[in-house]
Amino acid sequence: MSNPNSTSAVSATSDVLPDPRVGIALGSGSARGWSHIGVLRALQEIGIVPGIVSGCSIGSLVGAAYASQRLDQLESWVLGLSWKDILALMDVSLLEGGLIQGDKVMQFAQSLVGGIDIQDLPLQFAAVATNLQSGREVWLREGSVLDSIRASAALPGLFSPFQLNGQWLVDGGLVDPVPVSLCRAMGAEVVIAVNLNGDIVGKHLQRISARKVPTTPPQEPKESDLWSRISYQISSSFSEQKEAMLSQLLGRYRDAPGFFDVMASSINIMQDRVTRSRMAGDPPEITLTPHLAQLGLMEFDQAELAIAEGRASVERMHSQLESYLTTL
Repeated sequence: MSNPNSTSAVSATSDVLPDPRVGIALGSGSARGWSHIGVLRALQEIGIVPGIVSGCSIGSLVGAAYASQRLDQLESWVLGLSWKDILALMDVSLLEGGLIQGDKVMQFAQSLVGGIDIQDLPLQFAAVATNLQSGREVWLREGSVLDSIRASAALPGLFSPFQLNGQWLVDGGLVDPVPVSLCRAMGAEVVIAVNLNGDIVGKHLQRISARKVPTTPPQEPKESDLWSRISYQISSSFSEQKEAMLSQLLGRYRDAPGFFDVMASSINIMQDRVTRSRMAGDPPEITLTPHLAQLGLMEFDQAELAIAEGRASVERMHSQLESYLTTL
């Protein structure tokens, strides 16, 4: 699907016109996804403004903000997030196919891109999701931008699946964590891929194994691990029975991984393997790999760190970026 406005749109933070020959594939990676903001900023600063954007999961949110020229608003919001803000966004429900319905998170996305259709965006944009019944990859290239984000980011076990056009859709990271092929299908001659899964396997569980099992009642944790803080915040207001259940879920008070530990590590393994396979079959011209293995699944309050590493990943590949783009 071509977008007649893609060559005339001007970035909100750059005087360089978007190049319809250059595409950027923004990969999945939960909290690591804020690094996409740093990547896009750094690319703009060296004169690279992709005219085609594909996104998966968190990449679909950042990609939609970029394609709608609302990256400033998104960056301002994420830099102001605290762990208490993240807790407030969690509308827990065990009856909707996921621990979190996602409605509160989508309220912000609604304020960002609500009411906009993909085909009306200044830049070409598409998101990838997974059909829960067939397991097939679904490319969301038209219709509501908000719906495309919600479907693409429905991480199994955490966020509830999203029904769209008669299909139950979940996170696109199950089938294509870095949607290079989608970028090419939209017309990109040069694809810049942002892979958030390059150095993560095993790192989350290594952090878990370093925990000390407490022998006294829990006290408010001082470390930066978000799930530790969530455990304390919720368990402090729950009954004794619910405290025991939550402790097992989080693996906080026993010498074994909890539910979230297992889920995070399993997702890391899956996305790393799928990414390797997909990118081997359809390699991008440039791959940017932010080094954020130290960031946990839900540590969305670490945006400053993630954005800075996104910038650093562009700096590491500066010469290769210039080499490819000068041949266009």
